[in-house]
Amino acid sequence: MKKIFRTLAVAAFTLCAAGAATAADVTWRVPTSVPEGSPFYQNFLERFASNVKTITSGRVEIQPFGAGVIVPALKVFDAVRDGVVEAGHSTSSYLVNQNPENAIFSGFPGGMGPDAYKSWLYQGGGKEKLEKLRAGQGLKTMIVGIGSSEIMAHANKPIRSAEDLKGLKYRTSGPWAEVMRDYFGAVPTVVPPGEIYTLLQRKGVDAVEWAPPSANMPEGFHQAAKYIVVPGVHQPTFMWEVVVKQETWDKVPADLKPLIEAAAQLTTEQSLDYFYDADMKAMEKYRSGRNEIITLSPEFVKQLSDAGYDWMHKTAEAQKAAGKPEMAEVLADYEAYAGLSFRRHRVHPATLAGLQIGRAH
Repeated sequence: MKKIFRTLAVAAFTLCAAGAATAADVTWRVPTSVPEGSPFYQNFLERFASNVKTITSGRVEIQPFGAGVIVPALKVFDAVRDGVVEAGHSTSSYLVNQNPENAIFSGFPGGMGPDAYKSWLYQGGGKEKLEKLRAGQGLKTMIVGIGSSEIMAHANKPIRSAEDLKGLKYRTSGPWAEVMRDYFGAVPTVVPPGEIYTLLQRKGVDAVEWAPPSANMPEGFHQAAKYIVVPGVHQPTFMWEVVVKQETWDKVPADLKPLIEAAAQLTTEQSLDYFYDADMKAMEKYRSGRNEIITLSPEFVKQLSDAGYDWMHKTAEAQKAAGKPEMAEVLADYEAYAGLSFRRHRVHPATLAGLQIGRAH
């Protein structure tokens, strides 16, 4: 019996020693703005956690948490800034009301599509401009997820023209909410992702927008509303970030920092490829189902795109007049890069971006 106890004690000591030897050098709790198990949670945050573990050989551990587990869905940035958690995963769309410069990075009506936008971020200087914006909040940021074009609306009412938007109760956020209210007389409302289905199903709103086709499908929006409206001119692409308080980032060992950033970029590339593939399959299912799919006319797409650009320019000029020229400067750079995309594709960038879902699927 004593021999057995000695054996167990040695085994326990060995396991503890091995655990201590392999313990991560850096551990971050990372809440996100979507519920656990949602496509964004899996395709962005869980993928990032896996890539970080692999690339750092287990020296960095990312612990994902769904919305509401540690902090509310729309308070992720605040939680990181206040030191409640080490890092957080969310979208700048929820920060537009605090600083409209965020609209450039959240995606906006008539903006660039995913590939051109990704090129601007990584090769055209956009990433550095985002980093400068977050540095003003005391945050280090990493791009962890770029999405494909969204569905403009799952709706209980048909949307075919500007008249159909007047008085429409519409769950949305970011610059699109501003454009809907100010230019088309819609009634936008913002609710966390986990509450969208219930709101639509109970007809608390007439329409919702959330994500690309493949991310909307498991949410069941197509079961709660008859109409699916494309293309996603309101959000030709979108970007999510992992933000870390700067002082937390400064404590990360120097050799690990480039590895974590490499994992972030790898995640972004992989997740966008996933969306492209999954969206095609999702649209095929939508088209063979009971929903009526409404494809907006090019004229209406242009009207929506023009309103989006007008809102962006007016807002940037208002910021500049108030002594805050940063939005106007970043927008000018963004538009210059979009012009390169226009010359390459021979199609206006707003039309190119907005028509992706309607054409590709």
